Amino acid sequence: VPVMSGGGSEPWTKDGDYSASEGQQRKHDGPAKSNASEAELQALRDSVIFYDEVVLAINKPAGLAVQGGTNTSIHVDGMLDALKLDSKERPKLVHRLDKDTSGVLLLARSSSAAHALTKAFKDKSTRKLYWAIVTGAPVEREGLIDAPLAKLAGKGGEKMVIDEKQGKSAQTVYRQLHRAGRRAAWLALSPLTGRTHQLRAHCEAMECPILGDGKYGGAKAFIDGMSNQMHLHARAIDFPHPVTGHRVVIEAPVSEHFATSLKALNFDPKTPTKFLTPEIHREKEEKPKPKAKPSRLRKR
Repeated sequence: VPVMSGGGSEPWTKDGDYSASEGQQRKHDGPAKSNASEAELQALRDSVIFYDEVVLAINKPAGLAVQGGTNTSIHVDGMLDALKLDSKERPKLVHRLDKDTSGVLLLARSSSAAHALTKAFKDKSTRKLYWAIVTGAPVEREGLIDAPLAKLAGKGGEKMVIDEKQGKSAQTVYRQLHRAGRRAAWLALSPLTGRTHQLRAHCEAMECPILGDGKYGGAKAFIDGMSNQMHLHARAIDFPHPVTGHRVVIEAPVSEHFATSLKALNFDPKTPTKFLTPEIHREKEEKPKPKAKPSRLRKR
């Protein structure tokens, strides 16, 4: 399996899309526009970590929106012309990340590649790995979070809540990589479904909100002396190549504030990247139960 990381596999050279939150298609009236400066366009070009003839990936910085919205004029969707590289065709978004989430963002460089990647996301033949620093630590070192999510009614922006009756199925596999007592933990997370804010809501449901995520964790999401930015990073993605069908893994280095926090908490930044699977949960379920001890009661 090819693994692409760091600066990418190749040096960068000068010369109706599908938008997931897995499974939600969006139509465009035309190419999105942006008011980005040349410096911002160059920063986006510099964020390219992998490309070939049909696929491109960037290491999206935290704070950059993928698509436009209210009061959002600078976003990846509006700067896609800057990512044409050696092609005449504008790349296409095939999934998205929250504005404050950093990491791997995959794009298609042709319509056929967009169709193939869209299908891969929809039929779940892609795998995604996120890293998060959370406040507190989960009770179990690893497991499956199975908690349906629904949109919270009211103002204040989009927010998801656990709703057993009206919520849509949402599942996340997690594993604790390191912990600093009860202060904080470093988690690997793999979403098995693609609900809005799924990882953020699920971490909060474990009473371990993501560090810097005040929207879901409130005051508990912050640690004195540490960055207030959200510590959620799309570390890696594994997908079938649109042309060859071979599995490709692309990794993205963590952001500066994430790396600084790892160091402050004495977490080993060289921890290897490992994808998680539902087997984490199944293995626990399949462990043989201890045999019941024979009753000590005597028959009369």
